[in-house]
Amino acid sequence: MADINYGNFTLGIEEEYMVTDPKTRELKSHEQKIVTEGQKVIRDKVKAEMHQAVVEVGTDICRDIHEAHKDVSTLRKTISQIADGLGFHVGASGTHPFSHWESQLITDHARYNEIVNELQEAARSNLIFGLHVHVGMESREMANHIANSTRYFLPHIYALSTNSPFWEGRLTGYKSFRTKVFDKFPRTGIPEYFESIEAYDSFVKLLVKTNCIDNAKKIWWDLRVHPFFNTVEFRICDVPMTVDETICIAALFQAICVKIYKLRLQNMNYIQYSRALINENKWRASRYGIDGHLIDFGKEEEVNTRVLIYELLDFVDDVIDPLGSREATHYAGKILEMGTGADRQLKVYAEKGSLIEVMDYIHGQFLHGI
Repeated sequence: MADINYGNFTLGIEEEYMVTDPKTRELKSHEQKIVTEGQKVIRDKVKAEMHQAVVEVGTDICRDIHEAHKDVSTLRKTISQIADGLGFHVGASGTHPFSHWESQLITDHARYNEIVNELQEAARSNLIFGLHVHVGMESREMANHIANSTRYFLPHIYALSTNSPFWEGRLTGYKSFRTKVFDKFPRTGIPEYFESIEAYDSFVKLLVKTNCIDNAKKIWWDLRVHPFFNTVEFRICDVPMTVDETICIAALFQAICVKIYKLRLQNMNYIQYSRALINENKWRASRYGIDGHLIDFGKEEEVNTRVLIYELLDFVDDVIDPLGSREATHYAGKILEMGTGADRQLKVYAEKGSLIEVMDYIHGQFLHGI
């Protein structure tokens, strides 16, 4: 079997943060001041998002999980300091616990104006905060193969990231309500299986030709072969509350990609399941987080989600030491022990009965462990 070049599986991480008013704890437009100041320090690693109460950051291309950890920590620290200096707070949660989207301003930018014009209320109400993880690939052909096979694991890792139990001041009953908000967009959710990269490219060309989209970035699936880079981009997760959770999730996505690649070198593959079946698991992860059951389609039975996450750690065990990510991936055990961001938000709410306290907790956790 050919040797694996583990260094090919580079990482890029994007996080979306909420900007709030320290007094009211409501979402607040920062009029792109944080972005302007941020660009002086971290250049193009910070940018505006569609809503003015959002800041998006992205790491450099990181050679391994340690570089990624350092980069995300620096980004969080920098944005937090700039926000504080300008009289704002920042936090990381898939949704704001009580702010209403109707009162939030849209960034004046041609691309966002166009999206709002087309998608109307679905776009204006899309006030959510996600995590995107890019894993580098040797070719687009391999990226397509790995995207097909890693679809099955999306709900497992999504369950670990759940961090949006509240929406507009209501307890939603979901551990991740963020995806319910995003479902209103077209071209979202679990992607189809594409038998080749040519089949995927033909699909994109057809959408462009028929004026469904003007470029492939308007395909907002939970996982996609990136239209411009040689990466597989994982987009299903809520933005995690802390840097350690973000790094754990990124390390798991990277490890799964390498494991599928390793199987491919041995002429083996993971069983392909239909989008409809994977969607059943995604719904369960969104509703119950790590405290529910997912379906094991091989056994055709429900299995405790926590058990499946430990099985996933066993599945990738042979690739995590060469990747240097044993500590990062095994932080999943810590998340299972302390609860996801959603579980911790709910615990604060149960104890204090106040969404202001929940927001203070989210803000207080932003630099936890840095």
